Amino acid sequence: MVEKLRQRSNDQSGFTLVELLVVMLILGILAAIAIPTFFNQREKANDAEAKEMVRTAQTAMETYAVDNNNSYTGATATKLKAIEPTIDDARLAVTIGTGTVAYTLEATAKNTAHKFKIQRNTDGSTTFTCTPFSSGGCPASPGNWGA
Repeated sequence: MVEKLRQRSNDQSGFTLVELLVVMLILGILAAIAIPTFFNQREKANDAEAKEMVRTAQTAMETYAVDNNNSYTGATATKLKAIEPTIDDARLAVTIGTGTVAYTLEATAKNTAHKFKIQRNTDGSTTFTCTPFSSGGCPASPGNWGA
């Protein structure tokens, strides 16, 4: 029994310096790949939140028109927020159009300069554009993000 204890105490076990360096190198490579991917996903999440907000504002704008004799005149981000409290009126721009444009809603994503726009035309057609193209949740030119 004593002989086995002596034999165990003489055995050296553990990792060599080279093995530890290889593991640290692999972890560093994985971190270099994962961190930019994480930040890109955060940007896409902020863009998705802005898209959701401008879509909600579109529904609130149509509700506003129903309550005002089918007119968009006088609609503001604050008035839309009164209809739908989840709208962040500080990041939403409302423009009442003239001519062939009925209204334009534009939401800015948090922590980015990405803008998502819905334009409703007087003929009932709607366009969905965003800037900058090919960045975050905005597809390549012409930046048509919805249907």
